[in-house]
Amino acid sequence: MRDPKSLAHTRWDCKYHVVFIPKKRRKLLFGSLRHHLGDIFHELARQKGVVIEEGHVMPDRVHTCLSIPPKMSVSSAVGFIKGKSAISIARRFKGKQRNFNGEAFWARGYYVSTVGLDEMMVREYIRNQEKNDIHRDQLNLEV
Repeated sequence: MRDPKSLAHTRWDCKYHVVFIPKKRRKLLFGSLRHHLGDIFHELARQKGVVIEEGHVMPDRVHTCLSIPPKMSVSSAVGFIKGKSAISIARRFKGKQRNFNGEAFWARGYYVSTVGLDEMMVREYIRNQEKNDIHRDQLNLEV
């Protein structure tokens, strides 16, 4: 363990690579919404004791490396972050103040994998998502 954290009777280092997308993978995450999401994700994670080790918001997806305490399930942490951020988006960008029934900004599922000993490789992958997309787009333009 490189940097274990501790609870009352536990030493832990649980990190997960989590990816989630907006509904129908629409390219909606740019401009002021992108900056707002960074702030809101960190605030929501802090409320649950989750640490965002690395994160990158792409126009059509969000990549994060989350450190989640073992007392909390991955699904509850990700569900909390996605649900509360959708409410925040509705309030700030859609002008809704109440009645959030049916608000669904994010797609239902998400991708998760344990990071383990490959943490630096996963963090580098998350950091370079935008470069990889630009490179892939340039290859498509050349065809």
